[in-house]
Parts: sequence; C-alpha cells; structure tokens
Amino acid sequence: MLISTTNTLEGHKIVAYKGIVTGETILGTNIFRDFMAGIRDIVGGRSAAYEASLREARETAYAEMEHQAERLGANAVIGVDLDYENITSDRGTMLMVSVSGTAVVIE
Repeated sequence: MLISTTNTLEGHKIVAYKGIVTGETILGTNIFRDFMAGIRDIVGGRSAAYEASLREARETAYAEMEHQAERLGANAVIGVDLDYENITSDRGTMLMVSVSGTAVVIE
C-alpha cells in the first residue's frame, strides 16, 4: 500500500476515491518512564523511552489507517495528515497519535 502526504502520486493515475480513513492510538506511559523523562528534561538530552512509545503509537495508527483502506478496496492513501498530542491527567501522561487520509485506488 502506498501512503503519501501528497494529494497525487507521480506516475500513478487515481481511478477511484474510496473515502476518508483514520487511525488513532493512545498509549499510556509508566511512572518510571515519566520519572526518567523528567530527569532528561532537567539535564538535557533525548528521552529514548518516550521516543520508543511515540514510534510505536505512530506505527499502530498508520497500520489501523491502512487496514481501513484495505477494507474499502483501496491500494493507496493520499493526503495523509499526522497529529501528535500529549494528554496529562491525574493518572499520568498519555501519548495520542492520530492519522488520516483519503483512501484511493490507483493504477
């Protein structure tokens, strides 16, 4: 399945539009990871734990969107938009990734 942020795919003709497809993922982080990320914020540097969580969330959201497109009979998704949100509550921090695009059939 081709997935692109553009509205066209060079070298391919769009023959059918199947509709909007989405994928959403919310992943909770654990208290140890939050603590270590807080230390990284103070001393600087990258937080490998958060990066791994964010990567997992993004991959899961993309996979969900791709499955929706396949169920509609599409072989590509165009105009993809990817959004990230950090949700904080009394239960901790949650990472939300949402992705959306237009499922199409290309030849």
